[in-house]
Amino acid sequence: MNLHLNQVTAVLLIDSDGNRLLAKYYQPAHQDPKNPNQFKHPFQSLKDQRSFENQVWDKTRRANGDILLYNNQLVLYKASIDLTFYVVGPEGENELMLLAVLNAFYDAVSLLLRHQVEKRAILENLDLVVLALDETIDNGIILEVDAVAIASRVSRPKPDAGVNLSEITLNEATIMQAFSTVRDKIGRQILS
Repeated sequence: MNLHLNQVTAVLLIDSDGNRLLAKYYQPAHQDPKNPNQFKHPFQSLKDQRSFENQVWDKTRRANGDILLYNNQLVLYKASIDLTFYVVGPEGENELMLLAVLNAFYDAVSLLLRHQVEKRAILENLDLVVLALDETIDNGIILEVDAVAIASRVSRPKPDAGVNLSEITLNEATIMQAFSTVRDKIGRQILS
């Protein structure tokens, strides 16, 4: 039985100046660990990665589409205010699955950042963005394409700082108890 898992080669976030905010490259899943040179990964060096990112950004920064075949790689992209999300996959990969990954990751980040998907918010919450990416893709294998599920696994729990002053209900009994406690303490200090 031949099981095909949908694969992603890379996920990139590039700002409007062409600078990398986030880049995660994955090794092919079918690579033999005993013979790693059997399948050469197209982006092994940082120089190869930067070159690919610059060329893809240059091709997509003025384009109106959402998919590009470049250098034997499918590149799906989605522009936001001052950055662009990219999902890169092998040439023969299912475009609809890659599009589902792109949309799920973008929407999860949007939910986590309260719909402020911009460079500053990404940089301030990079930990959440990376966790969302890890919940979406693991070693190049697509795990989840439901943005709400991704965001719910990543979202920070509400801090529990003990007593929340806005939730305290004051009534006559609590005020009288506080007054009585203060009166007793002052009385003891005067007598001592």
